Amino acid sequence: MGSDSHYQIPAIDFSINSTELDRGTDKWYNLCKRVREACENYGCFEIAYDKIPLQLKADTFSMIRQLFNLPVETKEKNVNPKPFHGYYGQYPTTPFYESFGIEDSSNYESFKSFTELMWPDGHEQFCNTVVTMVKKMDELKEMIEMMILDSYGLGEKLNSIIACKTLLRVMKYDAPPSGQYANGHYGLTPHTDKLVSTILCDDQVSGLEFETKDGQWVKLSLSPTSYLFIVGDPLLAWSNGRMHRLKHRVMISGEKERYSLGAFGSPLEGTIINAAKELVDDEHPRILKDFDYKDFSKFTFTQEGSAIDSEMQVFAFAGISST
Repeated sequence: MGSDSHYQIPAIDFSINSTELDRGTDKWYNLCKRVREACENYGCFEIAYDKIPLQLKADTFSMIRQLFNLPVETKEKNVNPKPFHGYYGQYPTTPFYESFGIEDSSNYESFKSFTELMWPDGHEQFCNTVVTMVKKMDELKEMIEMMILDSYGLGEKLNSIIACKTLLRVMKYDAPPSGQYANGHYGLTPHTDKLVSTILCDDQVSGLEFETKDGQWVKLSLSPTSYLFIVGDPLLAWSNGRMHRLKHRVMISGEKERYSLGAFGSPLEGTIINAAKELVDDEHPRILKDFDYKDFSKFTFTQEGSAIDSEMQVFAFAGISST
């Protein structure tokens, strides 16, 4: 893990031939424990994962560049009333950042509809390549979710942590004007993710930074075969505060554009976020009320919600008073 600091996040090997991936074995449960500890102590971990071919990853980023090269009026057809579920760009507060949200993106028909919106004559290569990539990222996310459940002894009790569909977000950060922002400029401001969890990968152009528990900002660089798992606010709520959310940002500098893509766990319509009852006890009293995910998501974009620091929004919305 490359960094300009001695502080490094855990790196966990999920190689295809690893016997640790055989569920139910002692090695599996040891791996689950490492995943849980990483989520609790860091809010993220790096995954060495060779089940996604490097060529598929390269082809996916090639397709994504074609998407961002489309005219603005075409991009803006990607409309969705949910925050960050559609096209986002051309905003003065984040002038170097733009992104697309593609809902239920591992569903071929859903993704095909998006593709035909962008390319009315169709773009089969784009559709097939990116859907294949998303499905493989989904497999990884589902395995990590099972590890989290097993690590808390809940794998036989619960089918999932929070019922979700995959929201694919593809992101582009323009290089700043030549000679400007040599020390970095916000591509994306500091925040915690409002979706359940994220599997993230990038095109090897640096920029992602995370905040340590003692307030230091550390650069994070992934290897070509690595992915990043990020804990979001709903996982904090589900784990009753055991898991640490990753506060992160993107700082841009240099002369290269940065591209990244993330498979986000987006709760199904009507989902109520609550703490798993097995994770509430005298030592761990409830820290948040049950809350409707859709209402929480909307709150973060209200005038009241947006005035609150990102990591405190969930407590402002659903916190339990200690008095």
